[in-house]
Formats: sequence, C-alpha cells, structure tokens
Amino acid sequence: MQKEYWLLPIGALALLTFFVLLQIPIRRLYAGFIGKVIVDDFKFGESKNVPHWVTIPNRNYMNLLEMPLLFYLICLIQYLTNSIDPLNFKLAWIYVGFRFAHSLIHLTYNNVIHRLIIFASSNLILFGIWVNYFRQYLKIIFWG
Repeated sequence: MQKEYWLLPIGALALLTFFVLLQIPIRRLYAGFIGKVIVDDFKFGESKNVPHWVTIPNRNYMNLLEMPLLFYLICLIQYLTNSIDPLNFKLAWIYVGFRFAHSLIHLTYNNVIHRLIIFASSNLILFGIWVNYFRQYLKIIFWG
C-alpha cells in the first residue's frame, strides 16, 4: 500500500463536510423563499422561529468539525510516518462510512437512536485507530 492512499479517506470526509456546509445556505434560502423565516431569525445565529429542518445542517456541520479533527490528525500522522497498516486503513474507511451514515440520518429522518448508535460506533472506530497506531509505534520504539 502506498502512503498516499491515506489521503483518500481524508478527502472523502472533507467532501462530506463541504456537502453539509452547502446545505446550510440552500435550506436557509429555501426557507426564506417559502416564507418560513425572515433575515432577523438568523441575527444571533438561529432562533426558535427557525424550523428544525433548517437548523439541522448547521448542527451536522459542527459535528463534522469536532471528532473528525482527530481522524484527520491520525491519518496525517500515518501518512507522514509512512504507516502502511492495512487494519487502520480499513478502519479509516469504516469511520468515513459511519460519518456518512450519521450525516445521512441527521439530514433526513433524524432518528436520535439510530444517529446515536452510528455516532458512538464511529467514535469507537476512531479510538481503535489511535490505539492500534500507538500500539505499533510503541512496539517499534521498545522492541525494534
């Protein structure tokens, strides 16, 4: 496996983040066009007057800027250290898949239980990537 492959899951998650970011103005403009909101409803961010289907992309976007930061970091670390661990690479794609599923649930039918299961699973996968990387790193340091 070439180290450059580590950039693929990073790119996939970045594309998802940009897609969700694009949903924010689209939904806000549509809500304004159909008369569900006025400009002042967004004066201090979002107000109680803003329908939930308009606020959800903003919340999902914030989610994509939180825990995925640790994902980007571990992928870049593995890229920079020439890590070619196939397990972590598979886990990285599983993590990306879970984040896509989380956003899909959040932006569509928004079942809290389904969203929680996917979100928690993605965090466990991310934790596993970190643990596996440092397990291998410490093994190299202490046992050559």
